[in-house]
Amino acid sequence: MNVDLHCHSTVSDGWLEPDAVVRRAHANGVELLALTDHDELGGIALARETATALGMRFVAGVEISVSFAGETIHIVGLGVDVDAPGLRAGLELVRSGRDLRARKMATGLEGIGFVNVLEGARRFARNPALVSRAHFARHLVAIGVMPDVKTVFDHYLVRGKPGFVEHEWAALEDAVGWIRAAGGIAVVAHPARYRLSSANMDALFDRFMAAGGEAVEVVSGAHTDDEMRRFATVARSRGLLASRASDFHGENESPVDLGRCNPLPSDLLPVWSRLL
Repeated sequence: MNVDLHCHSTVSDGWLEPDAVVRRAHANGVELLALTDHDELGGIALARETATALGMRFVAGVEISVSFAGETIHIVGLGVDVDAPGLRAGLELVRSGRDLRARKMATGLEGIGFVNVLEGARRFARNPALVSRAHFARHLVAIGVMPDVKTVFDHYLVRGKPGFVEHEWAALEDAVGWIRAAGGIAVVAHPARYRLSSANMDALFDRFMAAGGEAVEVVSGAHTDDEMRRFATVARSRGLLASRASDFHGENESPVDLGRCNPLPSDLLPVWSRLL
């Protein structure tokens, strides 16, 4: 089965509207899709309606921002009840800090000579409650500062650079708890992206599993083949379910298109066995 369980729409930092994400996935042969916007559920209804009309299986998802060991970690929730009060309240709390962070990011970038960067970022954000680093990066690309979003991140938006702002997101245990209380499965998203020591990576999975987390993205658009093999080993050794995901944001910004990831290693138990 062609499964893609992590992607984004304009409700967070994707380029396509939720219905357009679903149509693109369907055109690419995706048979089961999860829309997982950052800290938001606002695109689920339209995505589900579109998937139903196309005869494609769909599960509601979300990607929650978590602070852990000085890093921002992302926990995906799959198969969540979008009306669960605990999940909705938790996501509202996480979103409440984004506006202040965006203002601080703008101040940092303006301090090195850029002007009107917050207004520029907001032009790329269809959801005014979710102005993210990606929107700042797209603005700087648009005005010719750098050739692409990744280069903007490397020069201006990561730790130690002028546009980076420390921010306290949700606690790991809270995020996993919100997902579980909403009937969902918690998944560690793209673990190879995190700059964690081996000890901290072990601690992340220890705490994640102790809180009730059940799965890891083994195949991700952000993972190399070696990284896929590394986290396949983690899934095996810890008895975790394995997920497959593109983390698609847009055609010119994502290394892997919807449904075009590597297959999961055949000996792993796929997370979608619990979703169907």
